[in-house]
Amino acid sequence: MHITSTEYQNQTINPEKLGIFGNYFSKLKVGSMLNNSGIVKTKGASPLELFTIVFNLAFIGKNFFQGVVRNKKVGVGKDAVYDFLNSPTYNWRRFTTLLSSRIYCIIKGLLDNSSEEVLIFDDSPYDRSRSKKVELLSRVYDHATHKYLKGFRLLTLGWSDGNSFLGIDFALLSSANKKNRYNEINPDIDKRTCGYQRRKEAITKSTMHLEPMVKKALKIGIRAKYLVMDSWFSMPSVISSLRKHIHIICMLKDHPKWFYEYNGKRLRLSDLYGKLKKKRGKAKVKASVLVRLPDGNKARVIFVPCDKKRGWLALLSTDITIADDEIIRLYGKRWDIEVFFKMCKQHLKLVKEIQIRNYDGLIGHTSLVMARYNILSLFQRKSVDQRSFGDLFRACNEELANITFLDALTRIMQLAMATLRKVHNLSEKIINSMLDLIMGEALVYFGLSNR
Repeated sequence: MHITSTEYQNQTINPEKLGIFGNYFSKLKVGSMLNNSGIVKTKGASPLELFTIVFNLAFIGKNFFQGVVRNKKVGVGKDAVYDFLNSPTYNWRRFTTLLSSRIYCIIKGLLDNSSEEVLIFDDSPYDRSRSKKVELLSRVYDHATHKYLKGFRLLTLGWSDGNSFLGIDFALLSSANKKNRYNEINPDIDKRTCGYQRRKEAITKSTMHLEPMVKKALKIGIRAKYLVMDSWFSMPSVISSLRKHIHIICMLKDHPKWFYEYNGKRLRLSDLYGKLKKKRGKAKVKASVLVRLPDGNKARVIFVPCDKKRGWLALLSTDITIADDEIIRLYGKRWDIEVFFKMCKQHLKLVKEIQIRNYDGLIGHTSLVMARYNILSLFQRKSVDQRSFGDLFRACNEELANITFLDALTRIMQLAMATLRKVHNLSEKIINSMLDLIMGEALVYFGLSNR
């Protein structure tokens, strides 16, 4: 899309309307990013003004109805906001990439050790159980509750250094199986638009998105050495494709069709564990072994104790040069994305702020919520890291305390709480209360709570 200079001039608003984030919007040049993403004014209020109005809703304690529909002070109507979010020509993925990469460059200047940086993949349910007419609404599986629900899966690629987390990219996935989709793509959508491409993306398998998203993150300058993933993405074929670009550290699943070669034999994970000599007592690592993956490459598999029935969890690293405790510590950073999902849903109003039926609107609003989190992450980092106030303090302060080995082990144990849902005599309410308690402590740990 061609953008004229007049359109660029429209991406400015009164700084007072930006609230406490005005300085950040200005320094990050959010208006320019909107322009560069094809998010430009056609009539009425500028996109930056509309973006700001919706952005601020989560921080003034109002939903869309309270903050826009009934609030005459905002000076725009609900139709203007819906048109802004629902446009299929707006490239929200480019905006998310531009914003996250600029924030990353700021935080990168505060880091002393790039080896602490990791990329993280995970997905989380986007629940629209009460909806009927949402475009591409589907029946999706929730790994946490082991139940199906109506909605989408939010596949997210994030970055972390153990202190800050940034959402780098996302795909809002429907179901690749047509039988599981309640509604299809709007037939009137222009197939040349960004919106149509995102719709096609929504009905492909999640594993098809992993490699392109990683390649794009590395291309924009993310210098992470490791990609951390849960067991849902630990298929040998996925590990093989991603290993071409970055080392993998992931939890493994004892799948009957996934094999690892050891001493010339192809073994499934549980059989591999049975062949190994275990360390006695309260060893942090029960066993560690080099295996060969189906593609011929070597990897290290370590087994750590846990309270699950089988008594162990398995982690894999394609980097065979690092120590076992380092694998555990780096994998522990995966917990950061769980905090991200919890924050986005509970505090940043990912699902409940505005009820949108148009798929473009879902993408636009999700992009805006991710922008909220990323700017908050920068805000939080600058508030606790003195070096962000000038080079004068750079030589006087040490790197923010990173998560320790024991912290990482604790996080792995917390992730295993998902197995509680399999205990039939525990109600969902009790399990959610336990998880909320853990998440509350995690929010305090990361400085994202006022407690």
